[in-house]
Amino acid sequence: MRKLFAGVDLMVRMLILAIALATILPATGAARDTAQLVSNVGIFVLFFLNGIRLSRGDVATGIGNWRLLLPLILWCFGAMAIAGWGLWALSTAILPPLVALGFLYLGVLPSTVQSATAYTSLAGGNVASSVVSAALLNIFGVFISAPIFAWFSGGAIVELGSDGLIKIFAILLLPFALGQFLQSRLKGVLADHPLAIGWMDRIAIAIAVYVAFSGAVEQDLWSRLDIVAWGWLTLLVSLALLFAFFGAWLVSRATALSDGDSISFTFAGAHKSIAMGAPLALVMFSADEAGLILVPLLIYHLLQLVVSAPLANRWAARQR
Repeated sequence: MRKLFAGVDLMVRMLILAIALATILPATGAARDTAQLVSNVGIFVLFFLNGIRLSRGDVATGIGNWRLLLPLILWCFGAMAIAGWGLWALSTAILPPLVALGFLYLGVLPSTVQSATAYTSLAGGNVASSVVSAALLNIFGVFISAPIFAWFSGGAIVELGSDGLIKIFAILLLPFALGQFLQSRLKGVLADHPLAIGWMDRIAIAIAVYVAFSGAVEQDLWSRLDIVAWGWLTLLVSLALLFAFFGAWLVSRATALSDGDSISFTFAGAHKSIAMGAPLALVMFSADEAGLILVPLLIYHLLQLVVSAPLANRWAARQR
């Protein structure tokens, strides 16, 4: 068992631990309020650190590569959002409503930064383009993922009134802006303590997943999804993965990107960010709703890593 888990990504192990802990010991009642407060603080710190990491020069350079960035934005927030909307409509008859709605939420999220970049590097792609484009997608996602979700869902769960906008600004946008402002003073501190900063990132994401999944457990997730429903859910997530990877690759070739940028586009366009998805869900929805809505994203996140490893190795082998 130790050997089995040793080969699993640390973030994946922490997500599995958070889900297991929420299943056995969910945060409910007053404990949930405390856990929610801790999660909000963690989310604030997470986006503050993201603001410090991404240099303003890299942002300017990334925006200048419009041949990669523009189609990537349209793919992530356009085509993937439409695919999520279609899977939501398709799954409403076979899955609980909030779990089905999770496919739409999955579709409107931005890419990962760490895993998309790691697999781009492994595949021999353009790492610089991957880092900057994925990071920029996350910045755009803070502004537009929630409005796109609200528009496609027709206000099924969330209507972005003043309270919702204030929460997004206070917990996501404000810390990122502060990180950008204090970047020159604090970037050296992050560089000197990479291990501690990496753990802070992972812990903040794991806490957000724990709080959200506690709400799902309280709503009897495990009894509401029988083995047939889990089968359908896995099949639909697999269809989303197939569309994401194959579609992103086709778009990258249709736009005549270089081989390195094509690899970067494929991973950035197909990956979905749990680092953005879990915190944003707790800002947009109640913990009960967020836990159920996150279920497709959690499965997708695990499977995208399984798909990416052999794909990256195959591309790398072709370049030898």
